[in-house]
Amino acid sequence: MPTTQFSPLPAAEYIEQIHFFTVLGERLKQNTPAQEVLASVREELLATTKLPMAVDFLLAELRHQGLFSRAMQQLQHYFTPFQCYVMSEAECDRRRFDLRIGLDILAREARYRTEASCTRGGLFLYQFETLCRNRLGYDEGLTAMAQDPSYDTAWQEWILTVRRQIGIVELADLMYVRSDFYHQRQPAPAHTEHPRALFGLQEGRIAWANRRKDPLLLFAALQRQLGYPQVPRTRLADPEERLLPMLARRVEQLAARLQLLEEQQRGGIQL
Repeated sequence: MPTTQFSPLPAAEYIEQIHFFTVLGERLKQNTPAQEVLASVREELLATTKLPMAVDFLLAELRHQGLFSRAMQQLQHYFTPFQCYVMSEAECDRRRFDLRIGLDILAREARYRTEASCTRGGLFLYQFETLCRNRLGYDEGLTAMAQDPSYDTAWQEWILTVRRQIGIVELADLMYVRSDFYHQRQPAPAHTEHPRALFGLQEGRIAWANRRKDPLLLFAALQRQLGYPQVPRTRLADPEERLLPMLARRVEQLAARLQLLEEQQRGGIQL
C-alpha cells in the first residue's frame, strides 16, 4: 500500500499505527491497564518498523509519569505535533474529551495517510474538523497543525493565517480565496499574481457554496463529494448497556435483604 509523497513516515509505519491505536482503544474499553496493553501490543507490531521502539519508550515513560502525551512529545521525530496535541487534550481532566475517541481519531488519520487519495487539503480539513467537533482549542490546535512536517511552507503559513483570522473570517471564505476556483473567477490584475492555490476547483466550488453556513455542513459536503475522511463522533451512551449492571446490583440488594429476613425468622440476626 503506497503512502503519500508528503507523509514523513513510510506506509508500513502508518499501517502499524492504525493497529496500535485501534487495539489500544479497544482494550482500554475493557478496563485493561494501559501498561499491560502496551506490553501485549508491542509483541504484535512489525519488528521491521520503528513503532515497537517507540512503544518501549512510551511504556517506560508511562510507568514514571502516567501520561501518553508527555512521552509522545519527546518522540516528535516519529509522532506529529498534532498527534501529541490530541493525546494531551484527551488526557486532560478539565476536558470532556474521551481518550478512546482521541485514539480513534489518530487511527483514522493514520489510515487516511496510507490511501492513494490522501491530499494535504483533506488532511487539513480532517484535523480542523477534529478541533471543531470536540471543542478543542483553535490556538494550540492550529499551531500544532502548522508544525506538522506533512505541510510545506505555503501550507504552514496559511494555517497560521487561519489561526489568526478564525472567528473573524469564515473557514469557507479562507478556503475559497486560496482555491483554483477563485483564481478562475477572479483573474489577478496586471503585473500581480494570486497567492499559490492550495485547493482545487472542486474544493473551491464547495467552499463557495457553503459560505455563511455552519462549518459542519462544509465538512459533510467535502466528505460526500470528494471522499474526505470523517472524524469519529462521540457515541451517546446506550441506556441498555447500563441496564444489566443496574439489574445486577438490584439483585444483590434483594439477596441481602432476603438473607436478613431468613436470619430474623430463625431467631435473630448474627452480626
